[in-house]
Amino acid sequence: MIIVYAYVCGDIIHEGHLLQLKNAKALGDKLIVGVLTDKAVMEKKVKPILPFTERLRLVQSIKYVDCAVPQDDYSPLNNILALQPDIHMESASHIGNEYLEELKQKFKGRIIMTPYYPEQSSTKIKETIINNWKPNSIQKKQEG
Repeated sequence: MIIVYAYVCGDIIHEGHLLQLKNAKALGDKLIVGVLTDKAVMEKKVKPILPFTERLRLVQSIKYVDCAVPQDDYSPLNNILALQPDIHMESASHIGNEYLEELKQKFKGRIIMTPYYPEQSSTKIKETIINNWKPNSIQKKQEG
């Protein structure tokens, strides 16, 4: 059995996430997905909007995912060493992160770098919502 590990924040799931998880699942028999805890996300980014337990359930509900587990650090290294998957899927957007070198040294399986989908950034989606949200137009739709 080939086990694949990938990870996400899961705050806003978009097509880039689905493509990565679909591709990860295609490489093995079982896909385990780490979901970053709030603490892990905040090592590099702002606190997620959705609570961790909800993000975990959302990721688990994706059809490609066999198992979703907490990932307590932004780096997947501890989960990878504990779970010992055969393949780890890593986003090309993380090239240059300090943990990748340590991961390459300690992980005995394959690391597959997947393309980053910049047009599908969760951060950009959040910025679009903030910049385009007009309370009056939503209120009018609710009243109408």
